Amino acid sequence: MRHLMSPMDFSVEELDKLFDLANDIEKNPQKYAKKCEGKKLATLFYEPSTRTRLSFESAMLNLGGNVIGFADGSNSSAAKGESVSDTIRVISCFADIAAMRHPKEGAPMVAASVSNIPVINAGDGGHQHPTQTLTDLLTIRSLKGRLGNFTIGLCGDLKFGRTVHSLIHALTRYENVHFVFISPEELRVPDYITEMLQEKGIAYEEVIKLEDSIAKLDLLYMTRVQKERFFNEEDYVRLKDFYILNAEKLSHAKEDMLVLHPLPRVNEIAVEVDKDPRAAYFKQVQYGVYVRMALILTLLDLA
Repeated sequence: MRHLMSPMDFSVEELDKLFDLANDIEKNPQKYAKKCEGKKLATLFYEPSTRTRLSFESAMLNLGGNVIGFADGSNSSAAKGESVSDTIRVISCFADIAAMRHPKEGAPMVAASVSNIPVINAGDGGHQHPTQTLTDLLTIRSLKGRLGNFTIGLCGDLKFGRTVHSLIHALTRYENVHFVFISPEELRVPDYITEMLQEKGIAYEEVIKLEDSIAKLDLLYMTRVQKERFFNEEDYVRLKDFYILNAEKLSHAKEDMLVLHPLPRVNEIAVEVDKDPRAAYFKQVQYGVYVRMALILTLLDLA
């Protein structure tokens, strides 16, 4: 039995197979419409989510399976003090596979250590968000035709953004990826990330102004400033609109640059950008369903 706690749990070769499967699902959805008949996915979301939870549920329903679970920890026995370990042991009696989001880093790993069914980490605190990273990689590969040989700018909240941390780690396994970290001083990428890049000899630069680097980017990964990660309301208000990508800024970018965003968007991408062909963030959401379908099939050994 296998779990997914980090995008690094799959080798590059295994990821290629997963993405090939996701692309086949995109082209031939009917071929997979009954693959999970009789199977149940449990979505255990201790933290609010729209895209991730509904994407998992859509993925399982598209495969002909069923979904059980909860969308808020206060609606589960966690509100009575039940541990994550006990919850997953109970859920293992009801479901065939589980997706867990939790505000505490490492909680899905604790669940996986005692679970009788595959557990997918659907986000744990500011730590990892592996299925968003798989979504990002599939989107890049599908729209750019390659993983590697590009310059990617990551912009916004690079300190707390688990999607950013996961994506950086995943992209270090591909050749000739140049990172540009665009953030205010207070939201810089953590030292452990830059130290890891230095150890691997991977090129990166840190800048404050988006305008200073947008012209050289092949990919721009925008992120929101996350209010829920701040301890101080004043700091959040001061930084929340630090970056706003609009049509004027985008006019300086390459014609084939892609704009990605894990969503939800607040103010960091102006609505006028949505109609630009380089805006790929809503396509990204659709790829998230395909890659989660492929992941469920792979972990249940039904591919």
